[in-house]
Amino acid sequence: MALLSARAQQATDSTSFRSRKLKFEEANLVASYYSQSGEHAAVTGGTGTQQLTDIATTFDIRLSRFDKKGRKHFFDAGIGIDHYTSASSDKIDLKANSSASHADTRIYPSLTWSIENAAKGHSVNFGASASTEFDYQSFGLSAGYAKKTKDRNGEFSAKAQVLLDRVSLVLPVELRNPPGREEDDYASSNRNTFIGSFGWTQVINPRLQVALLADIVQQKGYLSLPFYRVYFSDGSMKQEHLPDRRFKLPVGFRANYFLGDNIILRGYYRYYTDSWGLHSHTASLEVPVKLNPFFSVSPFYRFYTQSAIDYFKPNKVHSLQDTYYSSNYDLSAFSSNFFGAGLRWTPVKGVFGAPHIATAEMRYGRYTRNNQLSANSISLHLTFK
Repeated sequence: MALLSARAQQATDSTSFRSRKLKFEEANLVASYYSQSGEHAAVTGGTGTQQLTDIATTFDIRLSRFDKKGRKHFFDAGIGIDHYTSASSDKIDLKANSSASHADTRIYPSLTWSIENAAKGHSVNFGASASTEFDYQSFGLSAGYAKKTKDRNGEFSAKAQVLLDRVSLVLPVELRNPPGREEDDYASSNRNTFIGSFGWTQVINPRLQVALLADIVQQKGYLSLPFYRVYFSDGSMKQEHLPDRRFKLPVGFRANYFLGDNIILRGYYRYYTDSWGLHSHTASLEVPVKLNPFFSVSPFYRFYTQSAIDYFKPNKVHSLQDTYYSSNYDLSAFSSNFFGAGLRWTPVKGVFGAPHIATAEMRYGRYTRNNQLSANSISLHLTFK
């Protein structure tokens, strides 16, 4: 009886006690459908169909536990699967009615381990990711650190990431040696990306929160795509050729303002510049409106504009004297609009009465560019708790 009493007293007096068993936090399932059309396919030298569809599904799960020092550990695991069909990729072989290039599947798993010390207001995280498809493989590692201010109203974060990629050199069929030869084992080349991300978030007052965001990105290796054609002014053709280095610098600002109890204004602006001569501006606004305690609607709009890289020219405009050349309209000057709305449902008893499905969200978006490309997307997001 004395032993039992002593143990019970010890457990009761320990204010720092935390269960160290692994606990399920939440899981997320996102499924989406994307469809686009356009008339400037890079595979055929900046002309031709850009018809493409993509079906994507991602699933992630978060577990947590406390250690002996009272720190909370989070374990996140996720996997995504995309399947796309592309009319332009099918034109790697211009004479084929249909080839293996018209469709592909990408699989991308990820793992993240985070350690949060609530008492000291800081956290660290480590991550690994991979992505594989027919002509592209990628492996990534990351590490991050975040520190809150003494009053817990501000937080600084920093993250380093490296992506080690391998590109299969799938050439246009007429540039193969001999021309038209089919290959089972393509040559490959490396593409490496190094990213430093920095952020500062601050609670200004009970209604306003802001964030400053910046990335420093350095890429080196094979940065072209081997099956993108470029037609020159004399009628000749080569594959796209771009510099083997690219430095990117995006800087962003985000602000959330709580306009009463039922409306939030979420604003965002980003400026981007890189060593290839591309400059861009992004501005967006999303306005979640809570119609009742369980249902909200979120209309959104995003405007984007960019200049062309120094090495872009349309079909049959490049000169053979050009050192670098591309007719990829994603690297041309254009502006775009993206607008739509999301519907979010969080019933007390769970979605459709299922107690473990805490949230259901559906979003639709319409995307248009002033160079003849347009797209529609729809997604469904379920949160399990």
